[in-house]
Amino acid sequence: MAIPDAVRDEKGDTWSRRWRALHSAWLSRRAPAARAVTLDHRKLFILPTRAGLAFALVIVLLWLLGTNYENNLVFALAFLLASLFVVLPLHTFANLSGIEIRLLEAGTAFAGDFATARLALARDRDRRGEHIQLGWPAGDPVTVQVPGEGAVEVEVALPVMERGRVRAPRLRIETRFPLGLFRCWSWIDLDVEFLVYPQPRPAGPLPLGAALAEGESEQKRRGGDDFAGLRQYQLGHSPRQVAWKQFAAGRGLHSKDYESGVDSRLWLEWDLLAGRDIETRLGNLCQWVLDADRQQLAYGLRLPGRAIEPGLGPSHRDRLLAALALFPVQGV
Repeated sequence: MAIPDAVRDEKGDTWSRRWRALHSAWLSRRAPAARAVTLDHRKLFILPTRAGLAFALVIVLLWLLGTNYENNLVFALAFLLASLFVVLPLHTFANLSGIEIRLLEAGTAFAGDFATARLALARDRDRRGEHIQLGWPAGDPVTVQVPGEGAVEVEVALPVMERGRVRAPRLRIETRFPLGLFRCWSWIDLDVEFLVYPQPRPAGPLPLGAALAEGESEQKRRGGDDFAGLRQYQLGHSPRQVAWKQFAAGRGLHSKDYESGVDSRLWLEWDLLAGRDIETRLGNLCQWVLDADRQQLAYGLRLPGRAIEPGLGPSHRDRLLAALALFPVQGV
């Protein structure tokens, strides 16, 4: 009786998950998480590449050819290539050994974008690190040259899909220097954690004046319905605004001034977006925060169980975005 494909796939996935779990546990014991990691023989691994295996096959074929035809020149070439094949792993290994990778800063990002970590690579010996690649499995690797007895900074990007605090996986660092016949690599955990904001989603114009909390001050704006007083008449004022009674009494020509009370601060309210799911609301509020910051408006945020007073500036913007990023799903 044939095994159904679904059962076979499930068994394959189970074994794959078990293998990944065992491999991750083994790496955690061998190379635990740290903000700074120095590569040594416990953390480095080396194997021939496909080109290296083909190179070894050529050596074997040359040796068989020299043996069959008793050709000393072919023997010499085979032994020369074999000696090169033996020495190359030492150079490839030494290209990574002794390099220190240190986390400098873990940046913020929006969901659906790339989060960037800034790293420093250095070594304390008079030997350059040539053609070193590092990156996360889901991102594009970055190639860097590490100077001897110096340091170099590099930024590595990781795609992030969900908001909140996202812990980065292990970082892969590898080299195939000098000839590409061997690959030396390591998986390191720099304890990188990104703060990922919600993905901005258009929510229409800013809700200016939509909410005014009790006890908040108002600013006055001309052009309303409330009489505010008289001002000197100027050419161009509407005749309907002229204070004719005062003019008739000999007090000079004046115009009536009207004004209205408006909220000078913008509140971004959770309840203004009723009827939408949680992630859509957070994305809409995120877009409003960016719009208000771009327009240099004093704005605050009201979420269920939390309110942040209006303010301005990059630090205020980042505080509101962090509140949206860490908003719990079960908080509503």
